[in-house]
Amino acid sequence: MDVKGVQGDISFDGEWVTITKRAVGQAPREFRIRAADVTGTRLKEATRLFHGYVQLIVPGSEPAPESTSLLSGGRPPQDDPHSLSIPRRSNDGARKLLAAIEQARG
Repeated sequence: MDVKGVQGDISFDGEWVTITKRAVGQAPREFRIRAADVTGTRLKEATRLFHGYVQLIVPGSEPAPESTSLLSGGRPPQDDPHSLSIPRRSNDGARKLLAAIEQARG
């Protein structure tokens, strides 16, 4: 199951969640998290004006706070390894992906 994000994507194979981020001018960075290690998930759906985000909460790290900048629209910072910004067209896929992760960690 794959969801296209803004400058990256997130996928889930039933056991591992992989977040791949592609920053401009940098090599892609990949972060892998076992679904069993996820303690919570957050989804802020994108709107016509602002991107949303998917965030995984793991033990030993605080969830990244939402930025209050007008340009970021209330998303976690790009360098947060446990979150990914999503466009509006990815809202449905993100809901399904998070439901699958919640079921797998259940």
